[in-house]
Amino acid sequence: MYLLEKMIRRAYSIIHCKVRPIIIVVQGERLMTMKKNRIAGIISAVVILAMTGCTQTKENQSISQSTTQNEIEKTKQSNEVTAYVGTSIFESSLDPIKGAMSYGYPFTNNALLKVNADSEYVGDLATDWSISEEALTYTFTLREGVKFSDGSDFTAEDVVFTYNTVHENQANNEYVDLTRLESITAIDEYTVEMKLSEAYSPFFDTVAMLQIVPSDAYDSALFDTNPIGTGAYKVVQYDTNQQMILEANEHYFGEVPEIQKVTLVYMDGDAAFAAARSRQLDIVMVGAGYAKEEIPGMTLEAFETMDVRNISLPVQPQQTVKDAEGKEVTIGNNVTCDKAVRKALSIGLNREMIIENAFNGVGVPVVHFTDNLLWASTETYEDDCQEEAKKILEDAGWMDEDGDGIREKDGQECTFEVYAAGGDEDRYRLAVAMAENALELGIKIEVKTTTWDEVTTLQLTSGIVWGWGQYSPTVLYSLYKSDLFLSGGYDNVVGFNNDKVDSKIEEALSANNQEDAISAWKDVQMIADEEYPYLYLVNIEHCYFVNEDLDLSMETQIPHPHGHGSPIVCNMADWTWK
Repeated sequence: MYLLEKMIRRAYSIIHCKVRPIIIVVQGERLMTMKKNRIAGIISAVVILAMTGCTQTKENQSISQSTTQNEIEKTKQSNEVTAYVGTSIFESSLDPIKGAMSYGYPFTNNALLKVNADSEYVGDLATDWSISEEALTYTFTLREGVKFSDGSDFTAEDVVFTYNTVHENQANNEYVDLTRLESITAIDEYTVEMKLSEAYSPFFDTVAMLQIVPSDAYDSALFDTNPIGTGAYKVVQYDTNQQMILEANEHYFGEVPEIQKVTLVYMDGDAAFAAARSRQLDIVMVGAGYAKEEIPGMTLEAFETMDVRNISLPVQPQQTVKDAEGKEVTIGNNVTCDKAVRKALSIGLNREMIIENAFNGVGVPVVHFTDNLLWASTETYEDDCQEEAKKILEDAGWMDEDGDGIREKDGQECTFEVYAAGGDEDRYRLAVAMAENALELGIKIEVKTTTWDEVTTLQLTSGIVWGWGQYSPTVLYSLYKSDLFLSGGYDNVVGFNNDKVDSKIEEALSANNQEDAISAWKDVQMIADEEYPYLYLVNIEHCYFVNEDLDLSMETQIPHPHGHGSPIVCNMADWTWK
């Protein structure tokens, strides 16, 4: 009874804006324990009190507004920030050895290289580097005078330890592939030399994805929630599935962050949006469906990304085959296996209309990966060519003989299923908007939801709404390499098989310079795109409501990779109050 009274008093104080903690909220499947439940209870109490008619007089309203402004000023003076940025930070370990923050937005640990706002690799813990002519030896000169958050010195020994530990425990890190690393040696205190067993052009991408840990202080269990690093922030409190409190690292080698304290809190997205309305949060990650909402004192920011949404279209006819383990599985689709259907969708859909209907117009229409990636295709074509698309279908024998608006061919109706997985509302809306547009072509698409566990089977026979987006071109290897089909996971789910593409992928991977590698990767896309195995629709934009008094230093934000939420923290050390 005491706890309930305490919660209600706390809720009452929130309504009247007397308390304004600095919290970053992170959404996800797992929920908080005791403290999370208290926070959820507080929010519930706020909603209950609001619904039961807790109104304010003009005088009280004026006092409330004044109090809110005072609390904002106090927040600025204390250099703390509040935001909700998705769940990915809470969903896995914070340990770089296990792949933490590998997409390029670390805040506790640094890698040798990092990505800048122009999607280029620049030095981080490394100040200079060289690559041998055969591209087998990489030599890095390290930044001197750097300390870890525990005060210990950063040296080449730490780099060697980090790389060797990942290499020896590769199974624990699915993001950073060091299988081609033959050896790593400390030439001196601030120089390391890495030798590869074979030329591998994406190795720079790998180096930028692996942050360094201290050799003397590394603890596999401890680093899951409390890593020691060289980054701008350090974790001072981690409550599982509940909150993560960060403070500025006094040993950071860069400019001291103005924002001294950040708290990441785990809660439901709807609850976070409600909390933002009550001025408890400074940043709130939202789906595009919220783009037309308004929150007093906050502005909507749509961030540039390389986060592409496409739909896989199985290219083989339905049949039973054996997978890599010898088990019989059903693959293929008797509608999408027809290139005419795949091409008609690709050129006939109106992507701008789809984006407007699904995402309130937030997003960029695409027919391949985006042009903020050096290796992305520059080939393009017009969409919304309905008459041309209809002719392609008719020439291939797909006719609407019975006048029901759906085409048929040899007794096969031109219809197939598309699944949006993982409870992702944005993906579902995108698929629904796409299906409505496809119906104008005489193609019926049944949109359904499913779990990611079920996707591993459904992806072989149906369309799946995918999200792809990373700096490394190895995503093209995953999408198109023929021998990956039926190998497990989400690789080459459409059953794509093209010898020229396979050859170009090998050429790209083994190139001894970036120019040749990029040229080969562009050829991979040019050849593969002629078969339309994936229906590219939109380069999404990551949306956040941001306190109008908070400057997120947009000029130093990197284009966000896949994973809506966490990438916004890429430049957290640059945030300031206006």
